[in-house]
Amino acid sequence: MSIKYELIIYWSDEDQSFVVEVPELPGCMADGETYEQAVANAQQVIEEWIETARELGWPVPEPRGRLMYA
Repeated sequence: MSIKYELIIYWSDEDQSFVVEVPELPGCMADGETYEQAVANAQQVIEEWIETARELGWPVPEPRGRLMYA
């Protein structure tokens, strides 16, 4: 599966890990000890989020590309 959702990635001192948020998919987050591991985990979580949404009959948002924040 090709992941095209925007990822927000940051280091969390509290968790001592990289955290990945997927703003277009409510509640979709992952983490990892390394940047690469966090992104790989996010890809897995995105796939699972989409699969679960489809099973429940929920709409799956289309990736919008780069989001703009104020």
